[in-house]
Amino acid sequence: MLIATRHAPPFVILDDGEFTGIAIALMRRISEGWGVEIRFIEMGLSEMLDAVAAGTVGAAVGALTITAERERILDFTHPFYTTGIGVAVPVRETMTWITALRRVASEPFLTSLAALLGLLTLLGALVWAVERRRNEQFPAAPIRGIGAGLWWSAVTMTTVGYGDKAPITLVGRLIALVWMFASIIVISGFTAAIASSLTVGALDESIGSVEDLYGTRVVSIEGSTSSLYLTDKLIRHHTVTDAEAALQELVAGRADAVVHDAPILRYLVQEQYVGRLRVLPFLLTRQDYGIALPRQTAQREEINVRILETIHTPEWERLVEGYLGRDGV
Repeated sequence: MLIATRHAPPFVILDDGEFTGIAIALMRRISEGWGVEIRFIEMGLSEMLDAVAAGTVGAAVGALTITAERERILDFTHPFYTTGIGVAVPVRETMTWITALRRVASEPFLTSLAALLGLLTLLGALVWAVERRRNEQFPAAPIRGIGAGLWWSAVTMTTVGYGDKAPITLVGRLIALVWMFASIIVISGFTAAIASSLTVGALDESIGSVEDLYGTRVVSIEGSTSSLYLTDKLIRHHTVTDAEAALQELVAGRADAVVHDAPILRYLVQEQYVGRLRVLPFLLTRQDYGIALPRQTAQREEINVRILETIHTPEWERLVEGYLGRDGV
């Protein structure tokens, strides 16, 4: 008998042509009492459901969520695993003196600092050029004179007001007047750059509920219940082919959150992205995984009994724990 499935770790894992995983182990356990030989065939999600509805395969197994829409065209067994839609986000650093210094030394901050220093030097050179012939506070020698102008422009910008240097010509005072007002804007922007360098990435996750996903760059999996959930909630998002590709979007900085089945996200993060990604400790909505069967399948009740017997055994708990840890049991 053909059984449709698709790669969805840890429920279905395809490695070198061999299928393993939680759902595969369950299907093999069921087939032992079924008395038939089964063969797994890989299909896309929509293909799996269409094949079951058409009766070209005996069943479809994997991380298949039981929904009303799907139940209209095929049958499902009892749920063998209950979970929900989760959210994966990048890991945020805890702010320490070391991370603060690292952020201050970051390229964006140093670029802002260099631009500010250039602006101060330009203003200083301009005032020196105007004042050098009539004002002893700005020596005629270029190095000393521009240095004095730089000192004056910095003191004026920060409103310290030492008063040791000040323009005395009309043009010099007009430049000073314009710089006094302009420096308010400049110092505000520079302060914002410092604050941004210290706080961006240092805050804990900003997603605490579904409402926080609005206006966030969200990615999900094409044709999945998580994508349908986001569409139903009118949350803008883009889709990719599978969960691995979605998490790659997150790692590359092209997304702020991945919304998909929580156990799949936890497994992939644990296997590939420890320390870089995390799955938030809440679910957006509940999901029940079941085995999809064609309508009027004669063995449905027998399969249900076999599922219920299996999922309440210590062996099943150890199997699930082996893939998902204690939190997944």
